[in-house]
Amino acid sequence: MAGRRCGAPVEADREVPGLIVKFGGYPLHHGGVGAIRSLGRLGVPMYAITEDPYTPAAASRYLERAFVWPTTGAEEPEHLVEGLRRIGRRIGRPTVLIPTDEEAAVLIAEHQDELSGAFLFPPVDPALPRRLASKQGLHELCEEHGVPSPTTVFPTSYDQVVAFADEALFPVVAKNREAFVRRSRPAVAGTTRIGSRAGLLALARDWGDDPGVILQEYLPREAAEDWIVHACFDADAGPLAVFTGVKVRSWPPHAGMTAHAYAVDNPELAALATRFVEQLGFAGVVDLDLRFDRRDGRYKLLDFNPRMGAQFRLFESESGVDVVRALHLHLTGRAVPEGEQRAGRRFVVENIDLPALLAYRRSGYTTPSAPARAEGTELAWLAGDDPMPFLTMLARFGRPGAKHLHQLWRTSRRGGGTSHSTKQARPRAWRTASWGGTS
Repeated sequence: MAGRRCGAPVEADREVPGLIVKFGGYPLHHGGVGAIRSLGRLGVPMYAITEDPYTPAAASRYLERAFVWPTTGAEEPEHLVEGLRRIGRRIGRPTVLIPTDEEAAVLIAEHQDELSGAFLFPPVDPALPRRLASKQGLHELCEEHGVPSPTTVFPTSYDQVVAFADEALFPVVAKNREAFVRRSRPAVAGTTRIGSRAGLLALARDWGDDPGVILQEYLPREAAEDWIVHACFDADAGPLAVFTGVKVRSWPPHAGMTAHAYAVDNPELAALATRFVEQLGFAGVVDLDLRFDRRDGRYKLLDFNPRMGAQFRLFESESGVDVVRALHLHLTGRAVPEGEQRAGRRFVVENIDLPALLAYRRSGYTTPSAPARAEGTELAWLAGDDPMPFLTMLARFGRPGAKHLHQLWRTSRRGGGTSHSTKQARPRAWRTASWGGTS
């Protein structure tokens, strides 16, 4: 993070709680646990929306209350907004919203008037997060602002898929076009590498008359390196915190969630990301995925997530600021301490890094920018001051988690494709409240 060094401790407003907002059934989400811990360790009261009372997030000692509200992300927006408003009334004071998925970020942006007062969130163009979360919208924004991205097409019929397949250089990548559609009518399980014309057409037969996908140039892993940017911007799109790192492994391999990464200073990449966000006028927390293409020496933007990323705890400044802390400080009217990022830090997601390691040993992928030695390791799940989320993750992961990993691996092997679906407090491990959005 650019700026002067500052050793002063972070002092958050302990009168303003935080609420983790997520829609859809993915209980093993380490990013939400990381946010609960990050602000909870500063004394901020933390709340979370959870699928059931027994998620890792609900087990954190830093959580005041889990609002149990199973959702799919495909509900009507009015239903979700009313559910949030009911939760806001239960909390009883203005609360910082921390979305952990695109659906939540889009909903908050598009319903700012209904949610203001009960909640605090960055003011943003209501249409911008949905456009950024859309693969087609993001590609169009990249073209408008001169930001490199992979060559992409947007077929609107099976015949157009066939025409593309006749000319394409395989492998290619398929992704769901819109964020909300992936919950209700996904065309592919996630980012999908397709190795042949026959494989593409076989998939396309199930996409219907209006394929909800984009088809993208594949950037070969042997000629590329994956980078990430996490940042927080103020209402004028001014940078409050900007961090850069290199992704060593992900699961599923080369296409999924970060399993192992390092914080690495990259001023060129930080400047590229900051300039793009300033041009967009975006306010709030962002998580960007880019691939450095060694063939032409350019960073190509793959994903722009208009919300906190699951691996955000990889990054921290020397003044103790991460993007979630920066957001809370800014929204509560406090200065965000400046400080360089702590380079060399390592982030490991315990339950997916081992299968990723085994897969990468055979892939030939290298990360020359990664340091030879870590300057400290942040584990996604295990924390000495908050052990219950790790134990809960183990209990829930077990057979279902292993089965899920195996299914993803089988998908990645089939047809050359790769898919992925991505305060000091006394213990309060199981204090929960049943919560229904319409009750």
